[in-house]
Amino acid sequence: MRGRTHRAPEEANVDLTPMLDVVFILLIFFIVTSTFAQEETIGLEPPPPPAPQDQQQQQVPAILIYVDESNLITVNGRVTDIGSVRANIERVRAENPESQVVIQAHPKSRNGVIVLIRDAAYSAGYTTGVNLVLSQSE
Repeated sequence: MRGRTHRAPEEANVDLTPMLDVVFILLIFFIVTSTFAQEETIGLEPPPPPAPQDQQQQQVPAILIYVDESNLITVNGRVTDIGSVRANIERVRAENPESQVVIQAHPKSRNGVIVLIRDAAYSAGYTTGVNLVLSQSE
């Protein structure tokens, strides 16, 4: 046993450089090939602030459209369905062309109904002046 020397076994090393290269190449590939969707927002403005007391006479009249929690729609106090909202808006706008639309919605009302009312106001000729107000829930 004199001629034999005992060697410790060599540690097995794994070279991680090729794996890191592959990960970076995949990362670059997914970044370059990804597409980003351009979301379109709903165009609603908050109602204008109340005018001071001396300017109350010049205040612009509004078409008040109320949607309650059971999605019942009233236009200036008149109960209507979603199909005749546009006709009601056009009728009131013909009487007073400077009027704005205020959609007052209950927090439990359906979003789709509010969007349909907004679309009806846009198709009635309003490009601005369509306001959304959430009513207080009880």
